[in-house]
Amino acid sequence: MSLDTPYRAIFCDLVTDHTLDILPLRDVSFEDYIGRAGSLSGTVPVPDRAMADRAHQIKPGRTTVYLERGGYLWWGGIVWTTNLQSSDRGVVTLGVQAATFDSYAGRRRIRTDIKYNQVEQFDIARDLWDRLGAGLGASRVEPGDDVPSEPVPRTVSYRLGDETAYQEALDQLGAYEDGFEYQILVYRDPTHGQRVRRLRLGSPKIRTGATDMVFDRPGTILSYSLPDDATRGGTTSLARGASTNANAAAESRPTLSAEVTATGLPDRWPQLDISTDYNDISDKAALDALARAALTEAEGSVQIPEISIRLSGIVPPALLGRTARIRITDEWHPTGLDARFRIVGVKVRPAERGRPDTAELALEKA
Repeated sequence: MSLDTPYRAIFCDLVTDHTLDILPLRDVSFEDYIGRAGSLSGTVPVPDRAMADRAHQIKPGRTTVYLERGGYLWWGGIVWTTNLQSSDRGVVTLGVQAATFDSYAGRRRIRTDIKYNQVEQFDIARDLWDRLGAGLGASRVEPGDDVPSEPVPRTVSYRLGDETAYQEALDQLGAYEDGFEYQILVYRDPTHGQRVRRLRLGSPKIRTGATDMVFDRPGTILSYSLPDDATRGGTTSLARGASTNANAAAESRPTLSAEVTATGLPDRWPQLDISTDYNDISDKAALDALARAALTEAEGSVQIPEISIRLSGIVPPALLGRTARIRITDEWHPTGLDARFRIVGVKVRPAERGRPDTAELALEKA
């Protein structure tokens, strides 16, 4: 990404959200996902002392970066790593690695006693983000106003000293059969133009738009990948929880869920076992639900298709949660593949050196 590209890299102070500078960023790629942090990587060229003084403002853990195009924020997150390099020809560059704002939940620990007794799970997620988001200062995440289709009350607790990461607590809460997904949306408020970071929730899935987006090959799809991975799937599931052994002299054993067996596979399968660990949970009913949810997500084999498309001005966050209709006709699909998927991840490579804007879309069965 050079200075003449339509993107702007806006670097800001994390705590105050004040803009520090707009700097050139080259060799950029960025990605965003539902349910996990996305990343950005790029390089700031440092051809002279003036640019060095400007780039000195980028401080890992204290700086945010936003990519803007056409007045829209396409990506936003926290700079976690920089790498100052000089080549054998004396060319100085500053490498920048950043991650979306949900990565902050992985850097914070629950250091107080918290108990939720039959509290709706969206309200728990919002409260957890409110607690951890206070550390972000003016860059904090707004709670959002998503309403669950069916209220799901939960009883969960966290204790001082367990050092549970907020990320772990949120992921575990959303992992139940009737759990939820979350994403941090970044955009400009249309009224006053300020940058907004908003928590988006969906149960059991985040879905966007009422109509399908259609992608064809030959046509819009530049390339595709359809992996089918049985090493990540299974036909039985067991969840292991915390030990409830009160006798310190006896062997400590974890609480176990019931073993869940797949029933919906259309073909014959050997037994393939899935095991998940939840060190903070000792309730067997909760572990049973988590075991069932794990098998639902990975029954049989795991398929995470990807397609590469020309971006054509579509804002990446608007793609997440949309339903894509994929139509492919080629040697492998002589009669044509026509299937519906949900878009769960977007990886963008901005136009550079004559290359057009392209996006790789990670998909799951709709």
